[in-house]
Amino acid sequence: MNWLYGTLLFVAAQRCAELLYARANTRRALAAGGKEIAARQYPWIVALHAAWLAAMWLFIPRSAEPNFLLLGIYLLLQLARIWSIASLGPYWTTRIITFPERPLIARGPYRYLRHPNYAIVACEIAVVPLVFGAWQIAVLFSALDAIALIARIRAENPALDARPHP
Repeated sequence: MNWLYGTLLFVAAQRCAELLYARANTRRALAAGGKEIAARQYPWIVALHAAWLAAMWLFIPRSAEPNFLLLGIYLLLQLARIWSIASLGPYWTTRIITFPERPLIARGPYRYLRHPNYAIVACEIAVVPLVFGAWQIAVLFSALDAIALIARIRAENPALDARPHP
């Protein structure tokens, strides 16, 4: 297997594992009284990520050699992603689920950023195509992701603001 396909399969497998973890957390959160916000946005975000992977699979030549520095940056981003997910624990989902009466999480990267996982994903969407020199895919999907994140954060922030702060 070459670097491109190996990288894309790794990213796809990681995303699938995260979706399974998120689905389990979402079910538990909703059963415990969590409220979902902006549910209509979710399918668009899933479609955006699927299209990002598909674009790389379809348009990056199989023979593309990786930039190992950028690949290393991507791997560092995965450590940040794990930190972000672990910091929220059972509250981490790919949907916006909030508990109005519970205080916000203020540990891990959430001490420093309100939406660290969104920042990590934004970096990934740019970095992975750049690993293989596909700057056009990086620019296009970074712009689309920015639009999606603006809408998502506008929906999420009022719900976060209404919760108790630690």
